[in-house]
Amino acid sequence: MHRQVADLIRSAIMDGRYVPNQRLVESDLAAEYGVGRAAVRAALADLENEYLVVREPNRGARVRAISLDEAIEITEVRAVLEGLIAQKAAERIDEEEAAKLKEILEEMRAAHQRQDFLAYSQTNRALHQHLYQVARHETATRVISNLRAQTVRYQFRASLMPGRTDVSFAEHVAIVEAVVKRDPEAAHAAMKAHMESVITTLRKMPKEGLY
Repeated sequence: MHRQVADLIRSAIMDGRYVPNQRLVESDLAAEYGVGRAAVRAALADLENEYLVVREPNRGARVRAISLDEAIEITEVRAVLEGLIAQKAAERIDEEEAAKLKEILEEMRAAHQRQDFLAYSQTNRALHQHLYQVARHETATRVISNLRAQTVRYQFRASLMPGRTDVSFAEHVAIVEAVVKRDPEAAHAAMKAHMESVITTLRKMPKEGLY
C-alpha cells in the first residue's frame, strides 16, 4: 500500500501540485489518499531516499527544493545514461517499436507546430519513455526515472525559453532517425548532442525565482 501512496505523491510533485518547500502533513495526506498515517509515513521515507522529500525532526516532511546548479549536475549524470539508452534502443528495436517511435515523433511535431508547450512536454516524455522500453536496460531506466523526477520543473521551464522547442524537436528527429536506422553510434551521438543542448539551456536560465 505505501508504494502506491509513494507513486501518487511522486506524481503530484512531478505535476507541480506539490511545490518545492511545501509541507507534506501526514494527516492531510492520509485523508487525501484514504489510507492510514503509517502508509503515508512509509511512503515519505521512500521519497526521501529518492531525494524528492526532506524529513526533519519535529518539523515533518516537505517537498525538497532543487537548486539550478544541482539540476545541471543531475542532468550531466543523466546525459551519460540517456546516451546508453539510445545506443541500446538502436541495437534492440523491432519494426513495431520503430513504428510506435515514429508515431510519437509525429505527435511531438504537431504539438510543436501549434506551439502547445504542455503537449510538447508530454510527448517529449512519452518519446523518452518509449526509448527506455525499447532499450530494455532496467538499471539505466530506474536511475534515469529518479533523476528526471528531481528536475522535472526545470525541464518544463527550459522548454518555455524562446526558440527552445525548435532546437529540441530537431534534436529528437535526429535521435529517432538514428534509432530507427539501427545505428547505435549515431543514436548515442544524437542523444549526447541533445543532452548537452539541454545543459546549455539550463545554464542560461536565471537563478532568481527558481527552485
